[in-house]
Amino acid sequence: MGSSELLYLVFITLLPWIELRGSIPYGIFIAGLDPFLVLAIAVIVNILLVIPTFWILDFVFPFFESKAFVKKRLEKLRSKAKPLVDKYGFFGLMFFVAIPFPGTGAYSGVLVAKILAMNRSKAFLSIALGVLIAGIIVFLLSTLFGLFVPKL
Repeated sequence: MGSSELLYLVFITLLPWIELRGSIPYGIFIAGLDPFLVLAIAVIVNILLVIPTFWILDFVFPFFESKAFVKKRLEKLRSKAKPLVDKYGFFGLMFFVAIPFPGTGAYSGVLVAKILAMNRSKAFLSIALGVLIAGIIVFLLSTLFGLFVPKL
């Protein structure tokens, strides 16, 4: 196990809209790292990126919010997440982040929390639990997939 594979794993985890959904399969299948190490690193890095993302959004959100192309994307995200959060609150955001589909994840969770003016501490905990659940789902799917597909 080389340090470059671990750096790639961290880098992929930090990529918006890819996050651990891409880094866990990469770490297991491409880099050949220990699956449990991959899960731990991906989940920890994905959770840690939430804090600076909140801070960055505090500065850039007012500027980008006024741009038409961003406003359209924000409305789409709001319409996707608001019913979940309105109905289920804390757990709604957690489930939104936990579903390992494109457009969900920690970055989107932070954005949803910002758009809906959620309490930051509760949002962080909700997003962190969602990331953990997403990590476990992707880990299980990846390891199950690995059982049935021959090594490349």
